[in-house]
Amino acid sequence: MNIVRYRTRHSAEPRVGLHDVEGVAELVGVASLAELWALPLAQLRARLADGPLGDRVPLSEVDLLAPVDGRTEVWGAGVTYESSREARVEESEQAATVYELVYDAERPELFFKSVGWRAVGPGGRLSIRPDSAVDVPEPELALVVNRLGEIVGYTVCNDMSSRSIEGENPLYLPQAKIYFGGCGLGPWIRPAWEIDDPYSLTIGMTIHRDGSPVWSGETSTARLRRRLDALVWYLMRNDVHPDGVVLSTGTCLVPPSPFTLAPGDVVEIGIGDVGTLRNPIVRGNPDDPDSPAFPTETSLR
Repeated sequence: MNIVRYRTRHSAEPRVGLHDVEGVAELVGVASLAELWALPLAQLRARLADGPLGDRVPLSEVDLLAPVDGRTEVWGAGVTYESSREARVEESEQAATVYELVYDAERPELFFKSVGWRAVGPGGRLSIRPDSAVDVPEPELALVVNRLGEIVGYTVCNDMSSRSIEGENPLYLPQAKIYFGGCGLGPWIRPAWEIDDPYSLTIGMTIHRDGSPVWSGETSTARLRRRLDALVWYLMRNDVHPDGVVLSTGTCLVPPSPFTLAPGDVVEIGIGDVGTLRNPIVRGNPDDPDSPAFPTETSLR
């Protein structure tokens, strides 16, 4: 069973439902995912088990949306895998020790990634910044956390990143990470109680260019250095998330330099027992990739 946010072909209004092998059925009386994340874990399980549900329709007849809405924010954790530490050290010319220190520190690196309405769902366009030279996708297991700090589900996150901007100066992290078209989520949420061991999930990523793979890799959440509940504890510490929060837990696959994404690429991220997220890549404004999104650097001088 998966929790989905979707639209039907007959209505533009987002709906919340459950997906299984027989199709998608609306969760009657639930207007948003945020309503579900207001519930304690035990009540959420009961609510999903008891329904009521609407009529089932084939998955092919609905459009899946990013599984985030309301005031739910998306946050990220950084340098939680050794491969991520090595990549950050490689790209940073002036502050490599910052990443080495945070990898071993008690307090994790946590950063804001996206408001819900800016997250891109399965099949939607993700963007690389026009002012960036080296851009990569970052495949990550994302936690869905309710308002009480309980992990209630898992989804797939593509934490798009500009390696060249962050590598120039760690203080540029928000510009490297937070921009329109920079966060992919989906295709759905797998309830936490249906994942036997979140520390043994296979994570794979393939980047397609002109119809053929140009980069692929595979690893496992077994290589995650930090506990998932510890990441959530730090995120919730002295903060509130009344509509819950999505926390992406860090990248474990980083295409080596000088690889960079190009417009027209398609990124496919699969996490075992969770799902597969697939998104095409554009440069600039994902809503209008043929239109210049920003002035050039020269014109600003």
